[in-house]
Amino acid sequence: MVNRMQFYIDGAWVDPAVKKSTPVVNPATEEAMYEVALGSKADVDKAVAAAKRAFATFSQTSRDERVALLSKVIEVYKGRLKEIGAAVSDEMGAPLPMAEKLQAGAGLGHLMTTLDVLKNYHFEEPVGTAMVLREPVGVVGMITPWNWPLNQIACKVAPALAAGCTMILKPSEFTPTSALIFAEILHEAGVPKGVFNLVNGLGPEVGAAMSEHPDIDMISFTGSTRAGIDVAKRAAPTVKRVSQELGGKSPNVILEGADLTKAVTGGVMHMFNNSGQSCNAPSRMIVPLSKMKDVAAIAKAVADKTKAGDPRAEGTTIGPVVNRGQWDKIQGLIKKGIDEGATLVAGGPGLPEGVNKGFYVRPTIFADVTPDMTIAREEIFGPVLTIIGAKDEAEAVQIANDTPYGLAGYVTGASVEDAKRVGRQIRAGNVNLQGVPNDRTAPFGGYKQSGNGREWGKYGLEDFLEVKAVAGFNAA
Repeated sequence: MVNRMQFYIDGAWVDPAVKKSTPVVNPATEEAMYEVALGSKADVDKAVAAAKRAFATFSQTSRDERVALLSKVIEVYKGRLKEIGAAVSDEMGAPLPMAEKLQAGAGLGHLMTTLDVLKNYHFEEPVGTAMVLREPVGVVGMITPWNWPLNQIACKVAPALAAGCTMILKPSEFTPTSALIFAEILHEAGVPKGVFNLVNGLGPEVGAAMSEHPDIDMISFTGSTRAGIDVAKRAAPTVKRVSQELGGKSPNVILEGADLTKAVTGGVMHMFNNSGQSCNAPSRMIVPLSKMKDVAAIAKAVADKTKAGDPRAEGTTIGPVVNRGQWDKIQGLIKKGIDEGATLVAGGPGLPEGVNKGFYVRPTIFADVTPDMTIAREEIFGPVLTIIGAKDEAEAVQIANDTPYGLAGYVTGASVEDAKRVGRQIRAGNVNLQGVPNDRTAPFGGYKQSGNGREWGKYGLEDFLEVKAVAGFNAA
């Protein structure tokens, strides 16, 4: 039985300083499933004190000790994959098979990749007469979102453990159970007390207390750009490191000569995956203007086959979005698209046919979108695709880069060479060519208002390391 009314601090489950809770609502039924405790500054102070004490010894552990620890975490995690998947499905609405395979699987993938990196990473490097040492940054505050809960928790916790850091995690209040299971996994794996701590709570209370805390050396934040700005402002007076993975409005450029059916079908399916609730979703499809009608027809065929329904029912493609607030925001933006003159190709406002409850969004496609329309500029975070026409390759690149965001970009051309040429010009931290998915060993993160710092693989480990130059170390 998962313990939702206590926090995990200093190796034990403890009561909150003040009794306060919030309901966790199943987005498929709109019904509250249970309550989860909410923390306060006092709980954060207690967790930080534990992490600070633990850092003195955990930071001095050897690579072999941390390899053994991560290996044990992986072993225990594997035994709870199905349970994690079920929790994610119930709390944020992902279809159960997708939640088990991709949501829970992503956490396992990051743990395993980090273990491989740790085994071979060079923490010491001679540079002239100096030795450059890479040492753990210290106590890390982690704030994670609801859309890919285990992906974001594991790609922070795994490298922090590998680096020798100690940490406090505040998961999203909308998806607390998978994070609590993760705490149980770390406890069972023998993570020393105080190294990992978990405090549930709200951003303006627990998140703010963490961002401002003088004994937290780094904040690793994933969420909206608006919340990321607030975290950075609060962190500034203590000059702590702030690593952020924020919003996106990622372009999907389909070039003249590309296999249109394959590129458009893949792009729409990717956009609708996870109900469009991915920061790197290819939400702006930029196509040759002359092909707009053909593209719209292909996209509509995919939307018509996309079934929004019960996450546990067979044949469901996408589940609901996470909560009422998100549903209302998405509905407002769909209406805005219609009001501003975009062509509604599929979907539209309201619930899908045959559905009378749950936060379900109709798989929606707009064609003839212009770059100045609201739906082309704002992150919708739902299954809503905008199709924009470009008269040539140069204009396609210009439209792709005409955004305050820069998390991801996608390019499909007649050849890899065509895709490479355009991919080099896109101002984003991740660019996918010819439908090839991300590689967990490569860095993940954004340009511009999509954040700073990098996660995943070797680059993710280095985000949690300080660099020390010791002159004279190599002197004769």
